[in-house]
Amino acid sequence: MIAESAIREPLVTGGKTVHDVTEDISGRVEEKPAKSWLLAMAISLALLAVGGYAVGRLVWDGIGMWGLNKTVGWAWDITNFVWWVGIGHAGTLISAILLLFRQRWRMSINRAAEAMTIFAVICAAMFPVLHMGRPWLGFYWALPLPNTFGSLWVNFNSPLLWDVFAISTYFSVSLVFWYIGLIPDFATIRDRATNKISAAVYGTLSFGWDGAAKTWSRYETVALVLAGLATPLVLSVHTIVSFDFATSVIPGWHTTIFPPYFVAGAIFSGFAMVLTLLIITRRVYKLEDYITIQHIELMNIVIIITGSIVGIAYITEFFIAWYSGVEAEQYAFINRATGPYWWAYASMMTCNVISPQLFWSKKIRTNIAATFVISIIVNIGMWFERFVIIVTSLHRDYIPSSWAMFYPKWADVGVYLFTFGLFFTLFFAFAKFFPVINMAEVKSIIKATGEKKKA
Repeated sequence: MIAESAIREPLVTGGKTVHDVTEDISGRVEEKPAKSWLLAMAISLALLAVGGYAVGRLVWDGIGMWGLNKTVGWAWDITNFVWWVGIGHAGTLISAILLLFRQRWRMSINRAAEAMTIFAVICAAMFPVLHMGRPWLGFYWALPLPNTFGSLWVNFNSPLLWDVFAISTYFSVSLVFWYIGLIPDFATIRDRATNKISAAVYGTLSFGWDGAAKTWSRYETVALVLAGLATPLVLSVHTIVSFDFATSVIPGWHTTIFPPYFVAGAIFSGFAMVLTLLIITRRVYKLEDYITIQHIELMNIVIIITGSIVGIAYITEFFIAWYSGVEAEQYAFINRATGPYWWAYASMMTCNVISPQLFWSKKIRTNIAATFVISIIVNIGMWFERFVIIVTSLHRDYIPSSWAMFYPKWADVGVYLFTFGLFFTLFFAFAKFFPVINMAEVKSIIKATGEKKKA
């Protein structure tokens, strides 16, 4: 008796052909902007303008405009920094690690996820620069300058310097990886261009791609090499960001669980943001046959796993605080749950631990509306997680006379809105002028995942 494997669910539905892929994806780039796109871009630019005023005032008047005080020296700025870095993690995970594991379901979503990574890291990098107060006088001292410039004052013992190296490396590799993947698709749009300007622009961007067998071989080799470089970065970048806290002596921060806990949380929030953006993109650009329910379900499964890891980390923190016998450590965690910021802790636990468990139900994890709502809830929860770690650990220290509350001012909120405006402006521009789905990779799975093809 011969056993036959089950027929796989197709990753591209609707009976699409290779020609259909080119028409559907390239057509979105070639057509005039839709009214929905213009409206979305207008809202993003409005946020960018309002937030730009806040950034301008902050640079002019100094970071005293933030709600920081002597006790809470880190607050919204570092919360937002860590949050944006975390969001940037899913792109590299989808593009690099899943490529190495030959997971074909990544092919329809990796392009948008990689773009999201680039834009999120740009938003994150703003906060350390602004935190310098007068960045034009000293931001370059964090760079590895040659000694001919003067004495090298970089303090390699500082976790903040580690951030500079980690994030700049992560950004560089992610940018190259993203751009390399775009080159064959730029060449396709170049060859279809009907006017000289588009042909010249996309011809320049495609770097003379000719589609020869040797060119494809080199392309695939470079993609694998970059995936190998990017994979450890997924683990290292947020590990190093966690060192900002873990290498201190502040109760609630000085803990060895932070590196794996931060990495899991970053993948958790990153996948949630990918879902938020892709659900909108598939609807606006009518890409339901390429970004299918199966893709959404698989990403929701990743959210279940990483959300559960984050939940275990929360419980472990409480256990270790109790087991340590250190009174200050115990109080730091009791204060998080029952102190003045209890509402932030409750929001964090509800959004990050309880809401993802709904995805155990297949009916919910394959429901577009439910997934969209929960993905937003998860990112709200992850922002509160960073706020709880930073603010509630600082606002009550060893000396009760120095206890203080943090209240955000309009400048805190304004700079945060600026990053949202910047992020969505860049993403909407990318979605319009660049192919939002990797045509070359999707074409390679058309036959392999056809409705009549055996696994």
